[in-house]
Amino acid sequence: MQAATGISAPVPLVSPRTPADPAFTAWVKSFRKEAVAAGVKASVYDRAMSGLNPDPDVIAADRNQPEFSKPVWGYLESALSDKRVANGKAMLRSHEKALARIEKAYGVDRRIVVAIWGLESAYGQFTGSLHVLRSLATLGYDGRREAFAKSQLIAALKIVQAGDIAPERMMGSWAGAMGQTQFIPTTYLIHAVDFDGDGRRDIWNSADDALASTAHLLSRSGWKTGQSWGYEVTLPNGFDYAEADRSNRRSVAQWRALGVRMADGGALPAGDDAQSAAILLPAGHRGPAFLVLPNFKAILAYNNSTSYALAVGLLSQRFAGQGEIVRDWPRDERPLKRSEREALQRALTNAGYDTKGVDGIIGYNTRQAIRRYQKAHGLPADGHPNERLLRKLNSR
Repeated sequence: MQAATGISAPVPLVSPRTPADPAFTAWVKSFRKEAVAAGVKASVYDRAMSGLNPDPDVIAADRNQPEFSKPVWGYLESALSDKRVANGKAMLRSHEKALARIEKAYGVDRRIVVAIWGLESAYGQFTGSLHVLRSLATLGYDGRREAFAKSQLIAALKIVQAGDIAPERMMGSWAGAMGQTQFIPTTYLIHAVDFDGDGRRDIWNSADDALASTAHLLSRSGWKTGQSWGYEVTLPNGFDYAEADRSNRRSVAQWRALGVRMADGGALPAGDDAQSAAILLPAGHRGPAFLVLPNFKAILAYNNSTSYALAVGLLSQRFAGQGEIVRDWPRDERPLKRSEREALQRALTNAGYDTKGVDGIIGYNTRQAIRRYQKAHGLPADGHPNERLLRKLNSR
């Protein structure tokens, strides 16, 4: 593996480990009509898809999603490791000229761009070892993620058709995330750019293209030049935790008037007064609080996970010797298992606090249901699921 890009010699698209599957071959043949109708040339389809067989590792990865998830502090400890910070500082120096050009072209803070690069592929070292076309064809054939896989497969074929990458060198993850920036194919088609001027958008081998593509995505997602993503804050005594929700936005000036201050006790930055902001409690009311600004939302467009966006923001600050979290995490808590999250949703709905479905995903509807339950029972209404809440519901 080359340290600069993570690209190694491609393995064959047809794996000798996997026997031919007539049903899969029939699926590939039948999907040809759909792909051609969507704009893929028949000759491109035939060349790229000929002889494919399904990848059992992809099916296993799709069906065996982890029951447990890391607590946010565990995720951040890994994301903000000393090695990742040190390597990021080195990359900021070694790619200084290109990053300055990218920052000027798209208005996105170079430290944010490098932080995403570091989290997505360890600065280009780990870009995925599976053939994207084979992975997506496998997912489309298997059926569980059929709509997603088909749309991504058509997009991937269009990338091949454009001449950006040969089919055998289009490497990525089992779910089709590609290159140093881990773009899925549809994201690539919209946001990938040829920044090094070689005539190809190459997020696999060109750091310039990968970094500029990231900046382009953030710029198109509403990044505000010269503004922060957010900062850790302290909340006043008696704060109504129901106010701490990404959908509840006030100006920074309004949050200041409510008594919100910086984590060190200082006043919120006056220069941000007009910005729209929300309070984020990634571990509930017992953990750190963050005031997140519009640029946080732009990062979420890259990966719609608050833990991820928080890691990007904090890692970018660590490059400048900042970004240390002041308040302690509630380390005596553990994240609920998926089965426990489903049990929590069922218990809330049965108690009259409808979560609008049982899927194990703690989204907006479930958090609102938790808040309603917490308010009705005199608990801090932070919308945060934990074991204590589940036990209380089960003891009814």
